[in-house]
Amino acid sequence: MSGVRIGVVGLGVMGAHHVRVLRSLDGVDLVGAADALGDPRGAADGLPVVRTASDLIGIGIDAAVVAVPTGLHEPVGLLLAAAGVHALIEKPVAADAGAAARLVAAFDGAGLVGAVGHIERYNPALQALRHRLDAGELGAVHQIATRRQGPFPSRIADVGVVKDLATHDIDATAWIARSEYVHIGALACTKSGRAHEDLVTVTGELADGTLTSHLVNWLTPFKERLFVVTGEHGTFVADTLSADLTFHENGTVPTGWERVAAFRGVAEGASTRFAIPKREPLVVEHEAFRDAVLGLPADIVTLRDGLRTVEVAEAVLESAHTRQTVRIGVAA
Repeated sequence: MSGVRIGVVGLGVMGAHHVRVLRSLDGVDLVGAADALGDPRGAADGLPVVRTASDLIGIGIDAAVVAVPTGLHEPVGLLLAAAGVHALIEKPVAADAGAAARLVAAFDGAGLVGAVGHIERYNPALQALRHRLDAGELGAVHQIATRRQGPFPSRIADVGVVKDLATHDIDATAWIARSEYVHIGALACTKSGRAHEDLVTVTGELADGTLTSHLVNWLTPFKERLFVVTGEHGTFVADTLSADLTFHENGTVPTGWERVAAFRGVAEGASTRFAIPKREPLVVEHEAFRDAVLGLPADIVTLRDGLRTVEVAEAVLESAHTRQTVRIGVAA
C-alpha cells in the first residue's frame, strides 16, 4: 500500500490526538503540521511545523486533517479543495449550514474525498449496537434517548453546546436508526455566563417514527455519554466512555414480591453485557479516511452527512429560540 502524504492543520488538543494516531497508522506518511501559534504542546515532535494551511500544501500533501476552531473550517477546507487535497474536517463540519453546503460543493466539484470527524460512529459500543439493530435483535425501535453531560472544556469558545456536543448525538442517532430527523423541539439556556448556550434538552422524531430525546450540557461535574435504545424486545444501553454495550431483555417472569416489584418492575428479563473488540475510535476513523482517499471501500462520515447534522443543530437552536417545534425536510 503506497503511503498517503497527510498533514494536520491545527495543533490544539484534538490536533495533537490526530498527530499521535497518524504517526503509527499503516498506509500514511505524516509529513507536517500547521498552526499559527506553533506547537505549544510539543505534539509534532520533530515534524515540520508551518504557520498556515497554504504553507502545509506547499510541503506537498495528498490529504489533510482540519482541527482548527469551527469558524475556520470553511476557509481552510475551501483552500484545501482548491489545491486538490482530500480532507477530514473535525465536527461540526462548519459553523453554519451555508458554510457546510459550500464545502460540500467544493469537494464534490473537485472529485475529492471530504469526511467529517463524527467520531462516535466509530465507537465500538455504537458499532456493535447498530449491527444488532440491523439484525433485528430489538425488533421495532421505539425510542433513542441520549445523555451527554460533563464540565465545560475551556478550549471551546466559538460555539455552544448544541453545535459542539449535541452534534455527536444528532449524527449518531440518525446513523444508528438509519433514519433522518423530521421534527425537533428544544429548550436551551446559559447558566455559566458564557456567550453561548451550555445546556439543552431536545426531543425529536425520525422519519421512521422513532422518537428521540437528548440531554446535553457543560454543567455536570462528571462525564456521561449514554445511548439508550428502547424497542419491542427490550433496551440496549451503550456507554461510549467505556465502550460497553448492555441489553436488558423484556421480562416474562412476574415479580410476585410486591416490595421488590415496586423498584424492579413487574417482570424481569435477562441482562447481558456483550464482550466486544475495543479499538480506539480515532484509529478506526483514520483507517476509513485513508481507505477512501486510496479509492477503497470505506465507511466515512461524508460532508453531506455533516451538512445534515448542522441543519438539525440549527433547527434545535431555532426551536430553543422561538420555543416552537420545527419541521425539517428530508434531505434530497
